Amino acid sequence: MVWDPAQYLKFAGERMRPAVDLLARVPLAAPRTVVDLGCGTGNVTRLLAQRWPGAAVTGVDNSAAMLARAGDAGVADGRIRWQHADLAHWAPAAGEPLPDVVYSNAALHWLDDHPALFARLFAAVAPGGALAVQMPNQFRAPSHVALQETARRPRWRERLAPALRPAPVAGLDEYFAWLAPQATTVDAWTTEYLHVLPAGTDGEHPVVAWTRGTALTPFLALLDADAAQAFVDDYRTRIAAAYPPLADGRVLFPFRRQFVVALRR
Repeated sequence: MVWDPAQYLKFAGERMRPAVDLLARVPLAAPRTVVDLGCGTGNVTRLLAQRWPGAAVTGVDNSAAMLARAGDAGVADGRIRWQHADLAHWAPAAGEPLPDVVYSNAALHWLDDHPALFARLFAAVAPGGALAVQMPNQFRAPSHVALQETARRPRWRERLAPALRPAPVAGLDEYFAWLAPQATTVDAWTTEYLHVLPAGTDGEHPVVAWTRGTALTPFLALLDADAAQAFVDDYRTRIAAAYPPLADGRVLFPFRRQFVVALRR
């Protein structure tokens, strides 16, 4: 699966806002080491370095294209390093101290088996440190329901079956239950943002442009160029009905996100 940094960054402001909201709830004053899991183009990683100027910060991602974009914009003193790794198997390097903060913005929903995943990541946090996670919880919204419904049509379901998966994000009470035994506090909440997306200059529906940078990616990776265009055309028809434009061409796009900040004993 190949990520397109330029497509993802078309909505950089909207994607940055929950990252800032998550960071504001991490109560540590001066962590020594910070890891950003799923760092993408590094925008949030650099924000972490600004928040904690005394910390060594590592941005981890499995996309070489995203890391290439990130690598050209590290902080001047070299406190940020970039690591190409699969988040499903990431662990602190042998012999290195556990990080004080493991932070992940809009990445862990791509992984399955959250009970095991969150237990493993929390165990990788230093005692007294924080696990801070934000994940889209948009899977029952029209944008994502339409994607699943389109992929299940007879025309597409055989080719796109590998990209279909159950909603990966669990309830807040479940994350509490998984983390609380090893935590001093678990702060968990849900926020729904109302994004007002501008009309695209290329005529593309704004919600389709948004999902091209994220949820559409694994589906399009399974199709050749002609089939991918036909699939997007089918999807766009459903999206246009679910998200009609305002008189000025803008589209209202409610987007739900889930947050967890747990402090380790």
